[in-house]
Amino acid sequence: MSGAAAPHAPQAMHVSLSTIVYLAIFFSPLTMFLQSFILILKMFILHFNLNTIKLEEFASMFHQILLQIFQKLNKERTISAAYHVLKGKRSGQTIQDIGLFQLHQYFGLLPKLPRTTFDEAVTLFMQYSWLKVQESGHFYMEKLGLQRAQQTPPFFFDGWHYRGNEHVFFARLSLIVQSLSYQTAAVRSFSPISRDPDIQNWVRSFLQNHHYLQGHLQQQLLDECTSVLKNIPVSDGSKQLVLYRLSGYRLPGWTWQQLADKRKESVLDSQLAFIETLHKLLNEVQQNNDYPLLKEVAQGVRVKILLTDSAQQTAQLYEQGYSVEQIVQIRKLKQSTIEDHFVELAMYEPNFSIGPFVSYEEAEKVWQASKHYQTKKLKILHEALKELSYFQLRLVLAKGEV
Repeated sequence: MSGAAAPHAPQAMHVSLSTIVYLAIFFSPLTMFLQSFILILKMFILHFNLNTIKLEEFASMFHQILLQIFQKLNKERTISAAYHVLKGKRSGQTIQDIGLFQLHQYFGLLPKLPRTTFDEAVTLFMQYSWLKVQESGHFYMEKLGLQRAQQTPPFFFDGWHYRGNEHVFFARLSLIVQSLSYQTAAVRSFSPISRDPDIQNWVRSFLQNHHYLQGHLQQQLLDECTSVLKNIPVSDGSKQLVLYRLSGYRLPGWTWQQLADKRKESVLDSQLAFIETLHKLLNEVQQNNDYPLLKEVAQGVRVKILLTDSAQQTAQLYEQGYSVEQIVQIRKLKQSTIEDHFVELAMYEPNFSIGPFVSYEEAEKVWQASKHYQTKKLKILHEALKELSYFQLRLVLAKGEV
């Protein structure tokens, strides 16, 4: 990696990576030498033909995701709220919106999404009479837009738990596969697919810990990759997206533009399909014990502590017995910021009780008013329940109906 010497190829002839497919297609039976690890993976999915993918009318995954988010936020938030969700903004408002409107799967899917791309989609939706945006930035969906949103397929992202870390997993896996491919081909040096020093150091340790020179690692990793791809419920085209992004000896991975052109879709849609596939793959790996190597590659990728760092600090002080006012003084933050932290606690900490702040009867009134007015807008609820503070209203909405 990075110009470093690759390990010597094993002296003995190996057929441990199911080379039969490779040999049958590319070599005579006498040439029993495994040239590329990644090629075998791609042969596993050879029957998946990118040309056979059929795109339905207006099948842009990005547009469908936007429609679903807009439907959930309909009449409740500004158009920018959807953008902040996709970008994974860590503000108190966005974090609370995730819980209030059940937007967990979309969180942080596109951290580099240009605002111009988002605005172009909004403009298109307005031209189609799917939604209207007011001068204040608030929006509402029109009948046709709601119908379109209802027609969108379900997606299975897990943005809330991965938050872009799926790319760390794939960077590790890609460099492992590339390293094994070059090692098998007896090529001592190569340009690593990932130039991130953290990724390179992690992969170097992984390979050394698993004694990759002995040749057993290749077979086990191939078996796990083959098995997990068979088991995850995604289309053949989506599986192929993952495989064709991998690189090996004399076998470069495809660029996003190449994949998008072949699939007859935008680069953004190809990337979203790739992310959804990785989320499913990672969840399969996390939930089963059949993939010890892949589980190790996925180490630290899934977010376990869902609170922001600042909210965790507030939670620790609260557990020590400090009041909201005292925490404000200790942390030297605005009371509204500390209240944001408590709302976050109410939303994402199952054992956190809002009892010290609002009674059960008061909480019932909030939910009755929310149903009556068909809204979660604080201003409307506060006008109906003037005896409750905005903080109390937010706590009740964040905790959810009991």
